Amino acid sequence: MIIIAFSDKTSKILPRFFCKKFLHVAPILINNDKVCMYQFVSKNNIRKVSLKMRDIRVLNMNGWKFIYLPQMPQYDFHNMRAITCVQFTKNVIGIKNWRIQTPYGLYKYLK
Repeated sequence: MIIIAFSDKTSKILPRFFCKKFLHVAPILINNDKVCMYQFVSKNNIRKVSLKMRDIRVLNMNGWKFIYLPQMPQYDFHNMRAITCVQFTKNVIGIKNWRIQTPYGLYKYLK
Protein backbone atom coordinates (compact mmCIF):
# COMPACT_ATOMS: atom_id res chain seq x y z
CA MET A 1 0.00 0.00 0.00
CA ILE A 2 1.14 3.52 -0.75
CA ILE A 3 0.11 6.64 1.15
CA ILE A 4 0.84 9.95 -0.54
CA ALA A 5 1.38 12.74 2.01
CA PHE A 6 0.96 16.41 1.08
CA SER A 7 2.23 19.29 3.20
CA ASP A 8 1.78 23.05 3.07
CA LYS A 9 5.15 23.67 4.74
CA THR A 10 8.66 23.55 3.29
CA SER A 11 12.11 24.99 3.89
CA LYS A 12 12.84 25.45 0.17
CA ILE A 13 12.47 28.85 -1.47
CA LEU A 14 11.28 28.00 -5.00
CA PRO A 15 8.16 26.03 -4.00
CA ARG A 16 6.97 29.03 -2.01
CA PHE A 17 6.79 31.03 -5.26
CA PHE A 18 5.60 28.39 -7.74
CA CYS A 19 3.29 26.10 -5.77
CA LYS A 20 -0.23 27.05 -4.71
CA LYS A 21 -1.79 25.07 -1.89
CA PHE A 22 0.67 22.26 -1.14
CA LEU A 23 4.42 22.82 -1.10
CA HIS A 24 5.77 19.30 -0.53
CA VAL A 25 4.79 15.71 -1.26
CA ALA A 26 6.24 12.46 0.10
CA PRO A 27 5.32 8.81 -0.48
CA ILE A 28 4.78 6.54 2.52
CA LEU A 29 5.10 2.79 1.92
CA ILE A 30 3.55 0.11 4.10
CA ASN A 31 5.07 -3.40 3.92
CA ASN A 32 4.44 -6.08 6.56
CA ASP A 33 3.55 -3.63 9.34
CA LYS A 34 6.58 -1.44 8.53
CA VAL A 35 5.74 2.15 7.67
CA CYS A 36 8.45 4.14 5.90
CA MET A 37 8.37 7.69 4.48
CA TYR A 38 10.74 8.55 1.64
CA GLN A 39 11.61 12.21 2.13
CA PHE A 40 12.99 13.98 -0.97
CA VAL A 41 15.79 16.32 0.13
CA SER A 42 17.60 17.13 -3.12
CA LYS A 43 18.56 15.46 -6.38
CA ASN A 44 19.86 11.93 -5.66
CA ASN A 45 19.34 12.51 -1.92
CA ILE A 46 16.30 10.70 -0.54
CA ARG A 47 16.01 10.05 3.18
CA LYS A 48 14.17 7.05 4.51
CA VAL A 49 12.22 7.87 7.69
CA SER A 50 10.69 5.06 9.74
CA LEU A 51 7.22 5.87 11.06
CA LYS A 52 4.50 4.32 13.15
CA MET A 53 0.78 4.68 12.58
CA ARG A 54 0.71 7.10 15.51
CA ASP A 55 3.14 9.35 13.61
CA ILE A 56 0.73 9.51 10.67
CA ARG A 57 -2.01 10.70 13.01
CA VAL A 58 0.36 13.37 14.38
CA LEU A 59 1.18 14.51 10.83
CA ASN A 60 -2.54 14.68 10.10
CA MET A 61 -3.10 16.93 13.11
CA ASN A 62 -0.30 19.21 11.88
CA GLY A 63 -1.91 19.91 8.51
CA TRP A 64 -0.69 17.07 6.30
CA LYS A 65 -3.24 15.60 3.87
CA PHE A 66 -3.14 11.94 2.79
CA ILE A 67 -4.30 9.95 -0.21
CA TYR A 68 -4.34 6.17 0.16
CA LEU A 69 -3.52 4.04 -2.89
CA PRO A 70 -3.95 0.22 -2.80
CA GLN A 71 -1.22 -0.40 -5.40
CA MET A 72 2.37 -1.50 -4.87
CA PRO A 73 5.28 0.86 -5.70
CA GLN A 74 7.41 0.62 -8.81
CA TYR A 75 10.23 -1.88 -8.34
CA ASP A 76 13.18 0.44 -9.05
CA PHE A 77 12.18 3.80 -7.62
CA HIS A 78 15.34 4.07 -5.49
CA ASN A 79 17.54 4.73 -8.53
CA MET A 80 15.34 7.35 -10.20
CA ARG A 81 16.93 10.62 -11.24
CA ALA A 82 14.17 12.86 -9.93
CA ILE A 83 14.92 16.53 -9.38
CA THR A 84 11.74 17.42 -7.46
CA CYS A 85 9.61 15.76 -4.81
CA VAL A 86 6.73 15.55 -7.28
CA GLN A 87 8.86 13.76 -9.86
CA PHE A 88 10.06 11.30 -7.25
CA THR A 89 6.52 10.58 -6.05
CA LYS A 90 5.27 10.15 -9.62
CA ASN A 91 8.07 7.61 -10.18
CA VAL A 92 7.06 5.68 -7.06
CA ILE A 93 3.42 5.56 -8.16
CA GLY A 94 4.20 4.95 -11.83
CA ILE A 95 2.63 8.09 -13.33
CA LYS A 96 4.22 9.33 -16.54
CA ASN A 97 2.13 12.47 -17.10
CA TRP A 98 4.54 15.35 -17.78
CA ARG A 99 1.86 17.98 -17.11
CA ILE A 100 1.90 17.30 -13.38
CA GLN A 101 4.65 19.53 -11.96
CA THR A 102 3.40 20.76 -8.57
CA PRO A 103 2.21 18.95 -5.43
CA TYR A 104 -1.25 20.48 -5.83
CA GLY A 105 -1.42 19.26 -9.44
CA LEU A 106 -0.59 15.75 -8.26
CA TYR A 107 -3.21 16.05 -5.51
CA LYS A 108 -5.91 17.04 -8.02
CA TYR A 109 -4.84 14.23 -10.39
CA LEU A 110 -5.07 11.57 -7.67
CA LYS A 111 -8.38 12.85 -6.31
